[in-house]
Amino acid sequence: MRYLPLVSHGFIWFVWAVSAAALAGQETTPDRAVTYREVDGHELKMHVFLPQDFAATDRRPAVVFFFGGGFNTGTPRQFYPFAAYLAERGMVAMAAEYRTKQGHGVSPFECVQDAKAAIRWTRNNASSWGIDPERIAAGGGSAGGHLAAATAFLPGLDEDGANPDESCIPDALILYNPVIDNGPSEYGYERLGNRYREFSPRHNIGPEIPPPTVTFLGTSDALISVATMHSFADAIREVGGRCDVHLYEQAAHGFFNARAWPNLRYFEVLRATDRFLGSLGWLTGEPEVKLPADALLFAPTE
Repeated sequence: MRYLPLVSHGFIWFVWAVSAAALAGQETTPDRAVTYREVDGHELKMHVFLPQDFAATDRRPAVVFFFGGGFNTGTPRQFYPFAAYLAERGMVAMAAEYRTKQGHGVSPFECVQDAKAAIRWTRNNASSWGIDPERIAAGGGSAGGHLAAATAFLPGLDEDGANPDESCIPDALILYNPVIDNGPSEYGYERLGNRYREFSPRHNIGPEIPPPTVTFLGTSDALISVATMHSFADAIREVGGRCDVHLYEQAAHGFFNARAWPNLRYFEVLRATDRFLGSLGWLTGEPEVKLPADALLFAPTE
């Protein structure tokens, strides 16, 4: 699916016409922040957004988001808007901290260890958070999209003390301009060198059927090419998996971010995310992304 931007002299009107409720996710704070891992003297927190009628006895779908930043920097706040919206839709939504080069002096390999620990923690503590342990999605943008994919595809790089009987493989993947190929000529190779095959999701697909996956990419992304994304999707389909690809014409890397306000593309991406989760039976009803009826941001074309 491709999305073509429509040029409109009323763009500024559209910006101010978006409802206040739609913007609330940018200003919200998590309901809880709990430690999911202690490593090298650091406490890594899970920032948790809960549905209004939450009860620990529920069995709701959940999602864990990982922020982007090239494995160098970043903050869970990047995905607060997404998490807040999905919590309003009835999910338990989380944004995970993980170690980075700038903040903790680690390499990308330690980032993967933290991501795997985050998914294991979520599944192991599902009964305390009203979560169905068989409906946990991993999501993220850019390097965070890589980490989400890594929890599903990479057989190694487990955290110290990981129990091999406790799976870190999520039940769905939501990937926003993800770094999913780290081979020669692709992003991150210069930092990984000969170890790229153990780190690159694209090089670790199959033979098992992976979780259903949705991806979002701008056609003007300078880091991940459309061809790379299609190659990733085709590899998943070849082993019997599902991978939906949403392309946005002329959109650059990070185009989906709510924080780059005014960014109305965020709302279209959020709507498509909702529909993907609905197709899995995790959400019911139409997406509740609120925009003016005549604010046609993108015209979908095959």
